[in-house]
Amino acid sequence: METASAELTAKIDALTAQVEYLSAQARLAERQRQERAELVRDVTPIADQAFHLAIEQLEEVQEYVDLADLLRLLKRLLRNARNLERMLDQLEAVSDLADTLGPLTDQAFEKSVEALAEMERKGYFAFARGGAHILDALVTSFSEEDVRRLGDNIVLIASTIKDLTQPEILLFVRNSLQVAEQEIGKPIDISYGALLRQARDPAVRRGLALTLRVLHVVGTQAEGRESAPNAGRTAAA
Repeated sequence: METASAELTAKIDALTAQVEYLSAQARLAERQRQERAELVRDVTPIADQAFHLAIEQLEEVQEYVDLADLLRLLKRLLRNARNLERMLDQLEAVSDLADTLGPLTDQAFEKSVEALAEMERKGYFAFARGGAHILDALVTSFSEEDVRRLGDNIVLIASTIKDLTQPEILLFVRNSLQVAEQEIGKPIDISYGALLRQARDPAVRRGLALTLRVLHVVGTQAEGRESAPNAGRTAAA
């Protein structure tokens, strides 16, 4: 008797648990139904407004857009979905690269600004402005014929400048100028005795000999230039 009573009690407890479970499921289903109803009630005005707005926008372009065009565009987008995906991947890669290079470019820009400021402080830009003024003066001072002659003789000019920039030539000119600057301020004795005493100096005689040699070369070249036009006139006669 007691065994039968215990089994009946267990069955009643199991039935009670099932009833509670079903009741909980029913309450959950009812709550979800109410939430869906509330969502539909909230979304319906928004969807209705969006629908009317879409109709208004489509009415403005209905003369230019055909349904077949839209379908063809949609099919084309679907066919090129992978290409679009690759393009988006490339855009993301470019964006990542820009994010990576951003600090580097900022640093390079700051370095450039600092370098330009240093050049301005040292006077590079002032020198460039002065060089432009010199170049403008040269351009306005030379005629077209002068420029043509300059082009014809540029090799000779460059060779002459090259010879003048030799270290021994520059040193000779520098020493001569320094000595001349020192001697200009000193008193000069131009009496015959003083001149004769200077003439007995080997250095003075060497200088005179070199001067006479240079004068001989200059005179020879001048004679050659004078004889050339005379020969041309004689041949023409």
